[in-house]
Amino acid sequence: MSTGDGRGLTLTAPARHGQSGADVSGRGAVQTSAVRKVLDRDRVARLTAALGTRSIVLVGIMGCGKSSVGRRLAQAIDLPFVDADTEIEAAANQTISEIFAQHGEAYFRAGEQRVIARLLKSGPQVLATGGGAFMNAETREEVRKAGISVWLRAELQVVMQRVRRRGTRPLLQDPDPEGVLRRLLEEREPVYALADLAVWSRDVPHETVMNDIVAALEGHLGLPPAQD
Repeated sequence: MSTGDGRGLTLTAPARHGQSGADVSGRGAVQTSAVRKVLDRDRVARLTAALGTRSIVLVGIMGCGKSSVGRRLAQAIDLPFVDADTEIEAAANQTISEIFAQHGEAYFRAGEQRVIARLLKSGPQVLATGGGAFMNAETREEVRKAGISVWLRAELQVVMQRVRRRGTRPLLQDPDPEGVLRRLLEEREPVYALADLAVWSRDVPHETVMNDIVAALEGHLGLPPAQD
């Protein structure tokens, strides 16, 4: 359920925590055996102990793989996976496209900020945020206090190819979606660069990018590198 206060969404539905890293959306289950080959139990234990109560917060432009890679990462390190956009839709009982169409982007961003602040109180978890969420200074501060932010970097043509497959991104409902995406990258990349870590998302198996994130986290947390 949602109510409007004139400043943005008041999202009151409870967060659906306890989700595993498995793909609960029905768009293709994570291959657990393949993921498990990447990380052994001791490595997972060291990483999660070093994280403590902090969340791993994935940021970056739409189509960079925050949800698909995030699910696999959560599965591999035995943490819940939470998609902020999914939580917003569940709380508002509307799709993000409907929220944009009926209330506008500013209204959506206000609700997004509130939802992410709420979710960060429930760590540790792997939290995938929307493409514009990290642009909010208050959200960045909440993430800094409660998590480790990871920017999934991606080239324009890579993300454009990915978002074309879905065609449901509200900000790309424009005669020149590639031009819009290019502008968004130019505006947002300097802010994404404020994240604690940056990992390239590219056209390789999701597990490869996931393993890159784990290695970056281990370095950030001062853990020994994995042995080949």
